[in-house]
Order: sequence, then C-alpha cells, then structure tokens
Amino acid sequence: MTKAVHRKHATAIAIAIALAAISGAGAAQAQSQLTVYGLIDAALAHVDNTDAAGHSVTKMPSLSGSLPSRLGFRATEDLGGGLAAIFTLESGFNPDAGTLGQGGRIFGRQAWVGLHGAWGTLQLGRILNMTYLATAKSDVLGPNLFSINSIDLYLPNARSDNAIGYLGAFDRWSFGATWSFGRDGSAAGGPSATGCAGEVPGNAKACRQYTALLGYDAQTYGITATYDKLYGNTGAAGGLTSSADFDRRVTVNGYAMIGATKVGAGVIDRKTLAAPGVVESDLYYLGASVPVAAALTLDAQIARKDVKHSPDDTNMAVARLTYALSRRSAVYAGIGRMDNHGAAAVALDAGGTVAAGKAQSGLMAGLRHAF
Repeated sequence: MTKAVHRKHATAIAIAIALAAISGAGAAQAQSQLTVYGLIDAALAHVDNTDAAGHSVTKMPSLSGSLPSRLGFRATEDLGGGLAAIFTLESGFNPDAGTLGQGGRIFGRQAWVGLHGAWGTLQLGRILNMTYLATAKSDVLGPNLFSINSIDLYLPNARSDNAIGYLGAFDRWSFGATWSFGRDGSAAGGPSATGCAGEVPGNAKACRQYTALLGYDAQTYGITATYDKLYGNTGAAGGLTSSADFDRRVTVNGYAMIGATKVGAGVIDRKTLAAPGVVESDLYYLGASVPVAAALTLDAQIARKDVKHSPDDTNMAVARLTYALSRRSAVYAGIGRMDNHGAAAVALDAGGTVAAGKAQSGLMAGLRHAF
C-alpha cells in the first residue's frame, strides 16, 4: 500500500472519529459532560542566518505561533461517591498545510482514559508527563515559536505513550508520577516522534520512561521539582540506539506573582548517554509576564544553555506583545535573538535551522482563536 493511500486512510479515520464524537455529543450529555474544544494559531516569521551563507527566510511556521493548534474532546461521567470517569482525546495539527502534528498521530497531543477522585487523578494512554506540567507553571512564554522550547525541543513534546500516570493535590502540595512501557510509538521523526515503541519481550528496559513531580503552591508563589529519565532501543532517534542509553532531566521551576505581574524561572539539568558519548548541560531561564494595559500583555524571557566541559553554549532573549481582541481571540508580535557559541547550532524558531556558531535574530506576528 502506498504512502498516499496510508495518508488518505489516516485522514478518513480522523474525520470519522471527529464526526462521530460530535454527532454523539447530544446522546452523551445524558450520561456525561462532553466538551469539544480547540485552538487555531497561525503566524508569519522572518529569521536571518538560516545557513552558513547567512541567508534569511520568511515563512509561515508549521509548529506554532504563540500556541500549538489543536482539536480536542474531553468528558466526565459522575460515578457517584466522589468518583468520576474521565477521558481526553486531543489532536494537534499544522494550520499552514492542514496536516497532523506529533509525528502524524490522530490524537498526538493527548489520548487517555482515567479516574478522578479526592485522592487525585489516574490516567492510562498517551499522557502529558511531569516535565511538561512543571515547566508550564514557570515558563511565561509557553510553547511560543521563540522560547526555551527552541533550545530543548523535548520540553513542548514531553508526552509519554503506553503510560500510566498519577497526579494529586493535597492542601498546597502536589505529587505526580508517570511510568511508560514504551515512550514513543511513532517513528515519523522529530522531537515529537522518535521511534521508541518499547514493550520488547526479553528487554523490559527498552524505551522505558519514568517521570516524577513534587510541587508546592502558595497563594502568590510556587516551586516544583521533577525527575525525568527515558531509555532508548534499536532504531530510536537522538542517538539512543540501545536500551542502555538514556536521556535524563532534573528540573527546578518556580514562579511568583508581584501584583498582576508573573515572574517565572527555572533550571533544567540534563545528562545524555548516547552513541556519541556523555553530554551534560544546564538550561537556565528567567521571564516575566506583565499586563501593560487592559487588553495588552508583555511577555519577556532570557535563557542560557551551558554545555559542561564545552564552548558550545547558547544565550537567548525574547519578547512578545499580545493584544486580546476578545476572550477567545488575540493578535501578537514578537522579537528574539539566539547567540550560539562554539559549534552550537540552536535555531531561534522551533524546528528551524541556523549555521553553527552563528547568532540568529527574528521577528514574528500572528493571530489565534480559541473555541
């Protein structure tokens, strides 16, 4: 069967599932609460030094403008006694071409079923892991096209396939953990599809991943720490071609509210044991989100990636203005600069390119609508 036929079948299946979910919403309301939601975000960006010759490019990015585009379905059914059955199906898509994101998955952002009660939430499926949840609290730019996610492409893609997850909040404390039997079932390439399906007979360590979270949130501040370790196996991306290879991140993230201004900061300590050898680095970031007028918000962030025992470091500075046209719609514009040293080649725009050791500057503007 050709790739074109596969794509047609995948698209037909996605449309059928979406239509079935929407058409069944009325019937489902009698037993549970079903919500259909989504967001469309499209932008234009201009960046320089995309190659060794110093060429610039103007484009409509596939990955994101200020927030990734998505279509989702979530439901809750009251089972009585404070217990509820829940699920979320969330599809990411690229508005520039209408294609599916997250390695071509139909529900690549989330696909899980679970139970929720006073004791917390239990999930099974493809879920957001603890690294994703922790950085979301302190990263004021979030998955913006120019942000710390350009430096570490794993951060906005910190999801786990074949996973069991738990998250609970008790008073001001939060506890969470995930365990994946095979962290990534898609081999389409890129940071959101690394071809490490796991669940290999005779090799339980293949593509395993576990994450853990401990957080404390007061009225005006919070701090969260996480541990994230994932293993590789034959054919996996990122040089993790053996189940003995691993990529480990330890994060400490915090935020504080100063009036209406939010300040967020953190450090991500990373150690990778892969085919090229051991690489260690620290990613530091500091940002602020400032409401400068009733409908206008300024978000700014600086960051530094320090590669240990190496000159291949990177510095970043980004600012974004967002004007809310309504509760659901907004326009935004941003600027940024990424300074690479040594052999570092971190692009300012997530998924972009830059020549090794070159600085890159960029402008972006876009429109988003949530529903």
